[in-house]
Amino acid sequence: MTAELGLGAQSLVELALERIRGDILRGAIAPGERLVEEQLTRRFGISRAPVREALRLLGQQGLVEHLPRRGVRVAELSATDMAELFGLRDALERYAVETALAAPPDPERLAVLERATERIERAATQDASLDRADAHREFHVALVALAGHRHLLRVYEPVIMQLQLYMAANMRREAEQRSPAEGAHRHRHLFEAVASGDAATVLAALAGHGAQTYLAPELSPGLDGA
Repeated sequence: MTAELGLGAQSLVELALERIRGDILRGAIAPGERLVEEQLTRRFGISRAPVREALRLLGQQGLVEHLPRRGVRVAELSATDMAELFGLRDALERYAVETALAAPPDPERLAVLERATERIERAATQDASLDRADAHREFHVALVALAGHRHLLRVYEPVIMQLQLYMAANMRREAEQRSPAEGAHRHRHLFEAVASGDAATVLAALAGHGAQTYLAPELSPGLDGA
């Protein structure tokens, strides 16, 4: 197949993973929609093995569900799922900040967080919802990575990925409620708090940063911010 020429098995898996995940996170494939291996192999021009492995990895990230005798579909998250995920994200980020700022922030990790902040600000000026969502995820992963805690990051990444799935599905509603520039300002404020090195300041900024702008009012009234 065309895409397989000159590419190793791992590269083919990454190709399929990035394309399927991109389609899911920009809303081109809706929650609950089936993912058929045969259709994906024809679309990407690769064999079934890398597509199957990509779907397995997406299952680990919480973006797809493997259903017995029913195949694979994009994950659907309930109101309870979202409340739990946002609560878990908040708890993990607070723990990461408290761990990271027990000493002065690591300059290299802080630089990564600053670059992620700048990416959010650039994305806010563009009409590209997937770029904004990716920049948002990159920022929060960099925030948790400040702790230098490998196992914490391993637990955190699937949480933020699943939240991005829901955010992508509700990006239009978010745009109607507030501008991308407002979100960029919130993230810059949080970065500056982290750069101050004061854990209490960062925890206060996190509390004000919020978590649940993307939840529909009927799912979680009174909770906002992202």
